[in-house]
Amino acid sequence: MNGLATVLIVLGLFLLGGVYSFVKQGIGKSVITLLAVSAGFCLLAGVLRLDYWN
Repeated sequence: MNGLATVLIVLGLFLLGGVYSFVKQGIGKSVITLLAVSAGFCLLAGVLRLDYWN
């Protein structure tokens, strides 16, 4: 099950990169908030999954 945790962590980091890009471009705050929350959940789920299965 480490593969799923890795995918979640990579997806969370990818979404954080999107947040950074959107902040620099000045995109709407609702999109930035949605991406930031999604990234946080992906990273949290990935880390908890690694901790649980190992």
